[in-house]
Amino acid sequence: MADTSRWEARDIARIAVFAGIIIVLGLMGPIPMPGLVPITAQTLGVMLAGAVLGWQRGAAAVLVVLLLVAVGLPVLAGGRGGLGIFVGPTAGYAIGWIFGAAAVGFLAHAGARRLTWWRVAIASVVGGIVVVYAFGIPVQAAVIGTTFGETVLTSLVFLPGDLIKAVLTMVLTMLLYRAYPPAFPASVRRARATPRAS
Repeated sequence: MADTSRWEARDIARIAVFAGIIIVLGLMGPIPMPGLVPITAQTLGVMLAGAVLGWQRGAAAVLVVLLLVAVGLPVLAGGRGGLGIFVGPTAGYAIGWIFGAAAVGFLAHAGARRLTWWRVAIASVVGGIVVVYAFGIPVQAAVIGTTFGETVLTSLVFLPGDLIKAVLTMVLTMLLYRAYPPAFPASVRRARATPRAS
């Protein structure tokens, strides 16, 4: 696993920066998409946190955001915050963000190999969509009193927007990987600096 090395002091700063990015993306409000339901950008921040920071640090960045939510700060999309978030219909999605970011980071950084676009893309879809939905849909169904199947069907309207966010995560992560390697954990930077076997 790429992300088991000891944390550096600047990892705390990276976690804080990505927590801030997740919050700022939530404050942007819904983005109209032609032919699709409006999408919020906050999940993009969750995917990016995992893809850039790795599984531990990415999950930590999301946890910071959720702790701010728990103390009542309106840092979620739509200016929402408070403990009520964790008992409402979207509670599963919020908790799923932690595991989603961890899954993105684990899959994208697996084996301390160089980051590749296809690995980041797969990680973003699996972690940022499949894992988050796996937590969110059952909780939503239980809270609002619909069947699991009905909730899956109503959630599918958000899938195109989430796929767009997964693609954006891949593009932005690879651009950052080439332009500013210090944004990534030491294990990823070491793998990047290692010459490829001929």
